[in-house]
Amino acid sequence: MSSTPSDAGFAGGIPQFYERYMVPLIFVPYAHDLAERAVARQPASVLEIAAGTGVVTRELARRLHPSKTIVATDLNAGMIDHAAGLPIDRPVHWRVADAMALPFDDGSFDLVVCQFGVMFFPDKARAFAEARRVLRPGGAFLFNAWDVIEENDFASVVTDTLGAMFPQDPPRFLARTPHGYHSTSRIAEDLVAGGFHRPAEFESVAATSRASAHDAAIAFCHGTPLRNEIEARGDGLLAEATERATRALAARFGEGLIEGRIRANVVLVT
Repeated sequence: MSSTPSDAGFAGGIPQFYERYMVPLIFVPYAHDLAERAVARQPASVLEIAAGTGVVTRELARRLHPSKTIVATDLNAGMIDHAAGLPIDRPVHWRVADAMALPFDDGSFDLVVCQFGVMFFPDKARAFAEARRVLRPGGAFLFNAWDVIEENDFASVVTDTLGAMFPQDPPRFLARTPHGYHSTSRIAEDLVAGGFHRPAEFESVAATSRASAHDAAIAFCHGTPLRNEIEARGDGLLAEATERATRALAARFGEGLIEGRIRANVVLVT
């Protein structure tokens, strides 16, 4: 599956909903995991690409000594602006930048980190080549990508629900892009095409999402480009789609605080 330009459309009110609902729902446990792996390498300088609203950035800032340089970038100015306005333990360099054309010199960083961003790159090999270019000799590229949507309960239920709501033209953003880059063999091939010739290390990491059914529905329907797909199908449909998703999640997982599986692949290549 390949992404489309609209898949990267984290604009308008999406960054606020993304940070408030999506980050605690599915991103926090993996931010802890990725930051722990990053800090274990003791990098003097870190570049984060596709940083979003900065959930990993804040973990890195909390765990790395202030003498260590952190540069956090994202293609979407709205995401970077929102991230830069949130509290953080120490200064970070925020910058709007395209992962496929990084505005940094060769060999500038010890570590490049990316949390759930590689799926959005239109040309993965080109983005990987840019990550390799800005790494110093012996540096590492650390990232994660979601596993198949069937291993991620809430996303799967929301996708199926909206498919039933729009049977002639189902919104497929979640399956197409966030969960569309799950093949470890394909990731390995793209890394080689990007110039990483040492074998990559892959680890499947499972975690649990917890939220109310309503908050989970808000997260996916309002806090991702899925919102753009719903709104493109007609005025006033976002509220109905959110309500249907809420009912479907409650029917599947129960009332009150619900729990669902999430699973991702973590990749390290030097």
